[in-house]
Amino acid sequence: MALGWPVTLRHGDVGVRPLSRRDAPVWSRLRSENLEWLTPWEATMPPGAGRPPLSYVAMIGALRRRAREGTAMPFAITWQGAMVGQLSVNGITGGSAQTASIGYWISRSHAGRDIVPTAVALVTDHLLTTVGLHRVEIAIRPENTASLRVVEKLGFFEIGLAPRYLHIAGDWRDHRLFQITAEDVPEGLLARWAARRG
Repeated sequence: MALGWPVTLRHGDVGVRPLSRRDAPVWSRLRSENLEWLTPWEATMPPGAGRPPLSYVAMIGALRRRAREGTAMPFAITWQGAMVGQLSVNGITGGSAQTASIGYWISRSHAGRDIVPTAVALVTDHLLTTVGLHRVEIAIRPENTASLRVVEKLGFFEIGLAPRYLHIAGDWRDHRLFQITAEDVPEGLLARWAARRG
């Protein structure tokens, strides 16, 4: 198994745990109920790049393979034990970079409750401490105000604009890039986030 995986993390009512095959019915229901909410921000495959996995089982199989290889961590976000979203760590890179990127989504019914900032803080601390990475990045479309609030609340630093960064909703979309490094949060991101919340 890869360093720091599998892992379950929790703070109060918010948790993250490895996404599993057993999550298929809940995952499918959440995606169906939140289709309009999530579609504008969902990555798509550009022409000629192949086809995305056709089923949840195929998707989770690919994610679990990448987790075993140490390049990804697919988490279910939970609220009071129930799955309400997904957080994915991608592009885990060692060597001289020691970096990874985080992406996430949450059910509209649970948005605005500080679940995502808490989940991101939990996973970021895990990556910067247990896994030993130096930097965590989050890329967000400029129009995605809900997601921008997450990085603002957590104090991620904006490092620039990446034109045509990811293929989303059928075209190449600009993204604002944010990062946090181990030096930025020596006390831990979750502790800083909790202190900011008062």
